[in-house]
Parts: sequence; C-alpha cells; structure tokens
Amino acid sequence: MKVAVLTSPNQWFVPYAEQLVDELNEGRLFLDHKDVSEDYKVLFILSYHQIIPIEYLNLREYNIVIHASALPQGKGWSPMFWQILEGKNEITFSMFEAGEGIDDGAIYMQKTLAVNGYELNEELRFKQASFTIHMCLDFLRYFEKYKVPVKQSGDESFYPKRTSKSGEIDVDQTIREQFNLLRIVNNDSYPAFFTMGERKYKLTIEEIKE
Repeated sequence: MKVAVLTSPNQWFVPYAEQLVDELNEGRLFLDHKDVSEDYKVLFILSYHQIIPIEYLNLREYNIVIHASALPQGKGWSPMFWQILEGKNEITFSMFEAGEGIDDGAIYMQKTLAVNGYELNEELRFKQASFTIHMCLDFLRYFEKYKVPVKQSGDESFYPKRTSKSGEIDVDQTIREQFNLLRIVNNDSYPAFFTMGERKYKLTIEEIKE
C-alpha cells in the first residue's frame, strides 16, 4: 500500500520522519498537508503543528496520529514531558485516527514506553521518536490486526501548552526535587532559568560521560 509521512518543517522530528520514510516501501515525506495526494492509503501525521481540515482527511482511508499518552487521558500539548514532570517512568503511546476534535479519534493501538528516570531532553526525544517509528511499522506489518480502531472511552484530561516560562527553577527547592524539570528543558530553545532579585539567569544541563 502507498504510505506517506507528514511532519512540520524545521523542527526536531524531521530527521526521524526521514528515517521512517527510508524504512517504508513506496513511502514519501511531506511537510504540508495540502501537498499530500489522495492516492496514498495511509498518512502518518507525526509532530505536525497545523490543524488539518476535514476535507483533506477525507482524501484517504487512514490518517494516523501518535500521541504520547493513554488517551483519553493526557490530550493536548507535550504529553510525554508533562508525564516526566509527574515522575512517570512508563509512558503509554496511543495511535489513533485524526479527526476534527482534539486528540479524540478512535484508537488503533496503545503501547507503553519505559524510561529510566535519568534521560535528558535529547535522549527522551530519541526514545520518543524511535518508539513512534516502531509503532508505525507495526501498524503496517500487522495491518489485519490493527486496521479497525476502537472508540475512546473513559474520562478525559488535557495538558496545557508549555511556554518559555515553564522552565523556571525554584531557588528554594533542591536539584533532586526539580530534576525532572531539568530533564525536559532544552538548553537552546527553552532553557532552565531562575530569577534572583531583578535578574534572570540561564542554567544549562548535560550529562558528563566518563
């Protein structure tokens, strides 16, 4: 079957989207939903930052999103990082059909990623992307098993969008108490920082490998 991958340009997931396409037969990468032709049966929509109008979704049979939470819990923004902040070491990923609502489509599969509690941002992103690729390939490999989605059920919850202020460190708490926050900041794009008096100071974190 013809398979396409859609992601947003100039962001962290692009190299991983390219890797997924390399592993697909007849796969192709797109950076704009308006460019995806209707002859693709499956479209994986991964880390794409635009709302896709229903008329474009109706062009194909499968429009598949992967969200790092156990839907309907954890809809919204940056679900994996919010759960890291909560201290979770097992993150459920949900593969579902894209629709007009927010993360409310029927679910094809759910799988759980284990983390060790010490990964920093780059390693967390690597594990997230690798697990996403694995789920996409599983969907295609075991298509007959996963092709019919199941409607979401249970109570829903939403995570808000993280901003540049989300990386603020509390100077009155210990590093241990705030280590999960330090794990998810990005030293360049959204670094950790603290305020002392009227001044703001940036903190960077990286693992020292012996």
